[in-house]
Amino acid sequence: MIKVVRGNPTPEELAAALAVVQARAAATASASSGAPQPPEGWSDPARIARRTLPRPGARTWARTYWPS
Repeated sequence: MIKVVRGNPTPEELAAALAVVQARAAATASASSGAPQPPEGWSDPARIARRTLPRPGARTWARTYWPS
């Protein structure tokens, strides 16, 4: 049950708020057991992590971020 505590929402505002609550509830219900989802490939920090450190030398700082 949802109850308006303060204010006087219009029917359109109330319908929009309920649509958001329903969408969130549906997304939560469809999620598998609440376990955290693995990160997407583009946002995974391991994607740019290097296996070994670069050798010392000129412009070493520039090679520390970009994958080889």
